[in-house]
Amino acid sequence: MKYALTRRHFGQLTVGLVALGVPKLGFAQTIAFANPSLLEQPETLGSLVSAATEGGSSSVIEGLVLVDVRSREEFEAGHIPGAVHLDPDAVAAPHSPVKGALMGIADLEALLGGLGIAADRRILFYDDRGGFHASRMLWLMEYMGHRNVAVLNGGWSAWQEVGGRITTDPAVAVPAVFQSAVSPRRHASAADVLDHRDSPDAVLIDVRPSHLYAKGHIPWAVNIPWSQNLGEDGRFLQAGELLAHFESQGVSPEKDVIIHCQTGVASSHSYLGLRLLGYPRVRVYHRSWAEWGSDPALPKATS
Repeated sequence: MKYALTRRHFGQLTVGLVALGVPKLGFAQTIAFANPSLLEQPETLGSLVSAATEGGSSSVIEGLVLVDVRSREEFEAGHIPGAVHLDPDAVAAPHSPVKGALMGIADLEALLGGLGIAADRRILFYDDRGGFHASRMLWLMEYMGHRNVAVLNGGWSAWQEVGGRITTDPAVAVPAVFQSAVSPRRHASAADVLDHRDSPDAVLIDVRPSHLYAKGHIPWAVNIPWSQNLGEDGRFLQAGELLAHFESQGVSPEKDVIIHCQTGVASSHSYLGLRLLGYPRVRVYHRSWAEWGSDPALPKATS
């Protein structure tokens, strides 16, 4: 525990120094993530899974709920031992006029509790898209007040690359009672985006691919595609590289940041990136362009 706290404080210190304008020479090689617990490395998880499954014992890791956020077909073809399945779009309201809009809180609590998610457990999500779907779940858990949550760095591909164990045996979820404590500071509405427009210390990030941004976007949004958070290995960039990437686009630690995408999924990937770096004010406009682009009263631009 002492080591983890030291890493956290060091990461917060270095991000703070950058915000104060201290020279950044060598930071890309030396800074640590302020919140490293939000990423689980496949090598570390591999050791935990091996210990849990050794000698034919249960594949369940005590205190951990491992959630596979891929398609049902992919899950059934092979998954990490002990994982339960969650469809990538399971948290979206099925009949909402805004594609990707979340279900109501009570329905989300029931869904997540059915997976075994509870306040006293660490929750780890993985997918096969570099954290695309898993990050949405991380943001959602933080929005609903659960902080002990992480994404598997590199997801399913990284798990295979490190030789992680794979099974087709179905995992049985142990249902729990999940009670949320919604954190408004993690969420933004269209009204918040409008109010954000003329604030000198604010920045709005559109994480969609550049061709979608060019077709239509919020006029004051800066386009920083979510895929740029990843290195060639499909894992998140190192802390210094990720910080330099965002700062080069004007997204510095002292900014009040709102992030959006098309349907409220990809925005969470950059949310995770900024949370890893310790940015203190980061929100997701989860109804995103699906809502904004279809409302004729809201301002739009093309480029």
